Amino acid sequence: MKKKFCIAVFILLTGNLFAQWSGYYITKGSELDAGLGMTWIDNQAYYTISFNPDISTGKFGIGLGINLLYNVNTGKIRSSDWNSGYDYARIIRYLRYGHKGDKVYSRIGALDAARIGHGFILNFYNNQLNYDERKIGLSLDVDLGRFGFESLTNNLGRLEVIGGRGYFRPIYSSQIPVLKNFAVGASYVVDLDPDSWRGTKDGVSVWGADVELPLIKSSILKMLLYADYAKIHGYGSGKTIGFETDFNALAGFLKLGFNVERRFMGKEFIAPYFDPFYEILRNTTVGELVEFYRSLGGDSLGIPQQFLNIVASIPVNKKMLLPMMTEKRNGWYASLYVDILHLIKGLGSFQMMDNQKNGGILHLGARSSDSIPFVSMEASYDKWGIGNFKDIRTLNYQSLARVGVGYKIKPYLLLYLDYLWTFQWDEDLKQYKPQERFQPRLAFRYNFGI
Repeated sequence: MKKKFCIAVFILLTGNLFAQWSGYYITKGSELDAGLGMTWIDNQAYYTISFNPDISTGKFGIGLGINLLYNVNTGKIRSSDWNSGYDYARIIRYLRYGHKGDKVYSRIGALDAARIGHGFILNFYNNQLNYDERKIGLSLDVDLGRFGFESLTNNLGRLEVIGGRGYFRPIYSSQIPVLKNFAVGASYVVDLDPDSWRGTKDGVSVWGADVELPLIKSSILKMLLYADYAKIHGYGSGKTIGFETDFNALAGFLKLGFNVERRFMGKEFIAPYFDPFYEILRNTTVGELVEFYRSLGGDSLGIPQQFLNIVASIPVNKKMLLPMMTEKRNGWYASLYVDILHLIKGLGSFQMMDNQKNGGILHLGARSSDSIPFVSMEASYDKWGIGNFKDIRTLNYQSLARVGVGYKIKPYLLLYLDYLWTFQWDEDLKQYKPQERFQPRLAFRYNFGI
């Protein structure tokens, strides 16, 4: 079981749900971000020194992440940040070639919003949830026109989640304007060993098939129809049909993306199985899993609460949820992306199952452009188990949040405050508990436009 779990910067998403930003998004060129400040973790104060450059030239990009936390009482560096060789390897946050959606795209390191296909099996997956045990992943996509593939693994140090999608455009070489881009695809994603014990046989795999038809594909307007089918090996299946559009008007002054799906999920099926919260549930406890099940509209399973309290700390993984899903469920998924004058970017997505009181899952993200004078702002918020507006406003163990606000003393010098609502493993309670972080700092941020 992992000892600690926290999120330094969770998911902020851009583009037609294919691009992403993480932390400080670089719109062009290269940027140096460094700072001095303080961090409070569970009422323990640390002096913080950070050095986080993003260097981009042509299709190549590299991001470094060096963060030193000095205990104000002992003057020593926080040991859990640097207690293995893998910690030093994570200094390289990512190496990148191209961008998601290009003919060739590859990324090594942080996969903070990974997606395969239309996201019905794996959507916005994040391999960075455990801050003290961040993983080095690999994503590789190749589009050769008539056929191509997408692929990823979450951890090069130890193969865990592995997946891919291959697709084929059967009439790509024809001159038919719309139908030439019609594609059929097949996907497969597996978690070889969710509980990290090689001796157990608790792996889970999901395979699927899909079709897609781009109705319009231009620099101003894109429209796509698609349908997916997925099956969890040994369990149930589901399907979805969706529509996606991306509007780019007035030379980029307004970008608008909209995606809506109708989902039909059978018994013993969850979509997407590999979601933003997957790293929490792939190695969790009975107590947390039951709470997550209830958030999906399940009841107490007829098990007395006294007994649940006794077994709450027993380690399990998300696959245990599948037999609990004894009813067919239908629902909606929708997302909206907006970029106004390159000044404000925002994304919201929401999933809700029909006739399930607490089945809502929400993601919100926004950030301001560096072109705005005086202030810099960015925020992200994820919440599951939503039944009403009050649930959205409440921070608890079902929430992940980050808000950053900075005042620009100079265009390159900011007084910055980060607030993070994350989680930490409690060894006594044998479960995750909410953790708040306050991180004021003096930040140096300079775009040197390579």
